[in-house]
Amino acid sequence: MCNPRSVSLILKISLFATGCAGIVAEFVLSTMATYLLGNAIFQWTMVMSLMLFAMGVGSRISRFFRGRLLDTFITVEFCLSVLCALSAAVAYSISAYTNYTGLVIYAQATIIGSLIGLEIPLVTRLNEAYEELRINISGVLEKDYYGSLLGGLIFAFFALPYLGLTYTPILLGAVNFSVASLLLWRFFSLLERKKLLIASFIGILIFLTGLTILAKPIIRYGEQRKYRDKIVYAEQTRYQKIVMTQWKSYYWLYINGQEQFSTFDEYRYHEPLVHPAMKLSPDISHVLILGGGDGLALREVLKYNQVKTVTLVDLDPAMTGLAKKHPILLEINDGSMNSPKVNTVNTDAAWFLEQDDHLYGVVIADLPDPDSIDLMHVYSENFYQMIQNHLIEGGILVTQATSSFFSHKAFLCILKTVRAAGFSAIAYHNQIPTMGQWGWVLGIKKKNFSENYLKQRFLELDFSDIPTRFLNNDAVISMAHFGKGIVDESIMAEIDINSELSPMLYRYYLQGSWGVY
Repeated sequence: MCNPRSVSLILKISLFATGCAGIVAEFVLSTMATYLLGNAIFQWTMVMSLMLFAMGVGSRISRFFRGRLLDTFITVEFCLSVLCALSAAVAYSISAYTNYTGLVIYAQATIIGSLIGLEIPLVTRLNEAYEELRINISGVLEKDYYGSLLGGLIFAFFALPYLGLTYTPILLGAVNFSVASLLLWRFFSLLERKKLLIASFIGILIFLTGLTILAKPIIRYGEQRKYRDKIVYAEQTRYQKIVMTQWKSYYWLYINGQEQFSTFDEYRYHEPLVHPAMKLSPDISHVLILGGGDGLALREVLKYNQVKTVTLVDLDPAMTGLAKKHPILLEINDGSMNSPKVNTVNTDAAWFLEQDDHLYGVVIADLPDPDSIDLMHVYSENFYQMIQNHLIEGGILVTQATSSFFSHKAFLCILKTVRAAGFSAIAYHNQIPTMGQWGWVLGIKKKNFSENYLKQRFLELDFSDIPTRFLNNDAVISMAHFGKGIVDESIMAEIDINSELSPMLYRYYLQGSWGVY
């Protein structure tokens, strides 16, 4: 005969563990959707909403189970252990062969969410024989919610940074399997389908063991199929998935599946980004780089002997750490990240500007493309105004401004937003073979300084004293001129500025023709 208090306690401990696993399952699927599909806020919204809806469906379905409730709950946990453990392997494998990875992840979210939705009603009904209703309901929900908090902390501080999306799902499966096993053996005498549950226990134990061994090769295979070239490095960080690939003697860096640079032609991006700004500023003693954790923009900045300090602000310490230590990146960035002139700060660019009280002669915004809502604050009018407050008189801001061809309206939106922040600003562009036509916006903090005069100074720049692979005066002249219909004032008049409350840039970016490319 089971002690009622003991039974109730074990049920609540089980629900605490499943609450922990349930929230982590939601986070895993949301993160996986972000890495494979992009657009973090949209994916988290879709996956979390689907799972919560599915949990409601699961709760409704639970009313149709009238008997064998303990058998059913153990079966649900066994099913969750398999589905959660397999989630990443399935998504990555399928992503190698189809463009419908999102549908697969959403289907997983729906099925797993439905099973999670069964848990609380089943445990509540199992526990009703041991506690009165008010204590039963509050106690069951309390343990589930407490487990969710622990799950969130585990995911943020341990699972994602250390286990990644390779082993975190298996850990989830192990939690659900452990709950099922505890109930199976602790209340074996109360079960009706003993043979079936024992067979499930043995089969799933073998399955989880095998998946632990095979998960990394399976996911690496799926990742490799996504990239045309050989993967030479891959790391899951708290913030992003970093992948480096190699083709012949050239290397590519990808973050969350998006190309950041290729050694085949990265100089055609970084030289135009850095050198015009450095040449136009009256004082380049102190330079601020926002983003650029790979150290390539920094490499170009350090070519100037007048530079005394460079502050580089990048969100992900794993990226800047890689740029300081990995032999491939060290060769590409010439060891720039290890220069004694450099101070590396790992935080959000906007937060840094709010806290910092220094002035700079040049601010270089080498930030990711504005392809998601969560990046809009670092392309907003307020953000550029904060940068202006950190510039000396005559100081220069330069920002990458996405493709002037494939994201034409987004490009113009950045230009107009920089001007709205109080800068005299001009746009320029360059052809980068691996990335297409790319654009930048350069602004100067100086009163009564016309854009025409700034452009004239830009056209007269001389780079003969700086070692460059591409940039010279002829290149500058080409970069400063656009064809018909690119930066015409009639088109600019139709473009809205970007703000944190009205993120027009994101809308313009989505209207671009990247899909055609």
